[in-house]
Amino acid sequence: MGRTPSLRRGAAVAAAAFLLLGVGCRAGATDAPQAGSRPVVFHASDGTRLEGRVFGSGTVGVVLAHMFPADQRSWWPFAGTLADDGYRVLTFDFRGYCPGGNAGCSGGSKDIPKISQDVVAAASYLRNAGATRVMLVGASMGGTASLLAAAQPEVDPSAIVTLSAPLSFEGLTIDPTTLQNVPAPKLFIAGTGDATAAQAAQQLYDQALGSRRVEIVPADDHGTDLLTGTRGEEVQKLITNYLEQFRGGG
Repeated sequence: MGRTPSLRRGAAVAAAAFLLLGVGCRAGATDAPQAGSRPVVFHASDGTRLEGRVFGSGTVGVVLAHMFPADQRSWWPFAGTLADDGYRVLTFDFRGYCPGGNAGCSGGSKDIPKISQDVVAAASYLRNAGATRVMLVGASMGGTASLLAAAQPEVDPSAIVTLSAPLSFEGLTIDPTTLQNVPAPKLFIAGTGDATAAQAAQQLYDQALGSRRVEIVPADDHGTDLLTGTRGEEVQKLITNYLEQFRGGG
């Protein structure tokens, strides 16, 4: 016997709710940041108010830029790991992202072509707070935004790591000329099962100049999901080992 229209509608709503819940779980989101972390506020060059959270108090700073459609919570477990390693870590919500509560609420509207400005502001915040060196780690669109931000001379990162970064996403685009203006060492990571991201990682590696490395790991995960997926421990170690290489004496 077929389902009635009302039952079909109910099943569809339930399925949609399950999918939305799954997105949050896959992003590794949590409402419980590491004890001792603290909320911060800073502003992009156009005045947009950005809210974030600082973990640790080291003199080497790490900016963690989130993917779409996640928010800063997707980075919190790894931010705690980096803080335990002695880094001063900043997670933040891109403009227009307002999860609320401990996760903060950045101002403005979601405007993806402008989010590299937010990464620039995050790096500046860490320097003003006492970081002597800054490194950038970005997931998916956050990785592309980090590469664009790194091309700005005031950012001057010691190293950059991207997870599943696309060459272009909803108007946010990194072209070869801009990429070649990023002298910092670069590590591009993606999963084999995420074919588009894996291809983009290889293209970024091929187009970049200077010290660079590409790692295509045997996983289907995308962005920050790589940190918690089947190869999560391996991916986390790739990042921490790479950052350690360029940590310097700070």
